[in-house]
Amino acid sequence: MKQNKKTISILTAIICLLLGGFLWQGIYLPKSSNGAPPLAGRVVGGLESKAENLFLIEKGQGLQEISENLEKENLIKSKIFFELYVFFNKKQNQLQAGGYFLSLSMNVPEIVEKFVSGKIAKVKITVPEGFTIKQIEEKINELFNTTRTVLVVLRVGDFKNEFGFLTGTPDDLTLEGFLFPDTYQFFYNESSDEIARKMLKNFEKKLDLNLKEEIEKQGKSIFETVIMASLLEKEIKTLGDKKLVSGILWKRLENGIPLQVDATITYISGKKTTEIPKEELEVDSPYNTYKYLGLPKGPICNPGLKSIEAAIYPEDSNFWYYLSKPDGDTIFSKTLEEHNIAKAKYLR
Repeated sequence: MKQNKKTISILTAIICLLLGGFLWQGIYLPKSSNGAPPLAGRVVGGLESKAENLFLIEKGQGLQEISENLEKENLIKSKIFFELYVFFNKKQNQLQAGGYFLSLSMNVPEIVEKFVSGKIAKVKITVPEGFTIKQIEEKINELFNTTRTVLVVLRVGDFKNEFGFLTGTPDDLTLEGFLFPDTYQFFYNESSDEIARKMLKNFEKKLDLNLKEEIEKQGKSIFETVIMASLLEKEIKTLGDKKLVSGILWKRLENGIPLQVDATITYISGKKTTEIPKEELEVDSPYNTYKYLGLPKGPICNPGLKSIEAAIYPEDSNFWYYLSKPDGDTIFSKTLEEHNIAKAKYLR
């Protein structure tokens, strides 16, 4: 009888040790990446060390759904281990919604600590000069592997009370032209309004008092200047050429001559091409600078500081025409005859 009790005690101890070891491995050893399928969370250039995979916890998700998603994305060995750890440590109501950078080298306690800390994932993004608002939106959503950022629906009227430089810009326009191209850090859970506001604040900072005073001195508005800057951004490469073209375009405006800027046509069509069919020059759009006199209805991209400065400080010349060669160089002409000769030479 004593022998049986001893045997049972030994077996119980062995089972407990095995079970304890099993639980310890599942909880404290990280998930191995060997043979694991690709993670559902997009691999992005995170700013945190050892953080590569963006894992999302949506608002309203409970422990079971979170653990299932972790298991599905191969970040933990089993959802059971995760749920047991959270339950016994009374963390069920402390897991915060948001995006988190996780790696396969993290164990369950480290992952839980991330979720409890609320340190939402932050992504570094560089917005190139000349990007449209649509391109900015697409780039942010691609990095966060989501479709939640929607910048194209935001309107100038929603931000006028906060940003004085928007005075004079029609309320119904998008923020095209004013989302300053730069390098930013965005949190996963930042709303479209917050992202736009961060970029507008940067625009306000870059357009300093001296530039604003010069615009006012010339009798122009910030809105007109940004439209011109957006044309220069899309049309011309170098700062020197931008200033010359700025002088040409302002001069054409003052003399009632159509601007005939090709970039306004590609903005309407959305095509990425330098070859514009003749019929597209007749498209009825307030952005068509071939069909209508004056500046287009609004900016056609988000220009950088050099283009804004070129719009503010144009260079006078005897030129009335210009064209961009396929290699990006700019050819200037004084007469229409010279311009047509240049077109035949460089664009045929």
